[in-house]
Amino acid sequence: MEWTVRFHKKTAKNLKKLPKKVQDTLAELVNDIISSGPTRGDWPNYSKLANGSHHCHLNYSYVAVWVVVNNEIKIVEVTYVGSRENAPY
Repeated sequence: MEWTVRFHKKTAKNLKKLPKKVQDTLAELVNDIISSGPTRGDWPNYSKLANGSHHCHLNYSYVAVWVVVNNEIKIVEVTYVGSRENAPY
């Protein structure tokens, strides 16, 4: 069964402001999460955070943060995509 990936309302709104290359990298990450789950050890600069969320650098300046909302029905929510300087971790 595939995972469902949804975006926090504010995060979805901010996606349009990201550079095109970062948007494309995020799309690849989301496709990997959908097919293989939220733990993405095969991505560079990925780590699981102490509060149960996950994060991955999309490039030097941008990161994505996501959390498993429901493990039984496989829902992941991307809670932040943006500058690594403002990342909530």
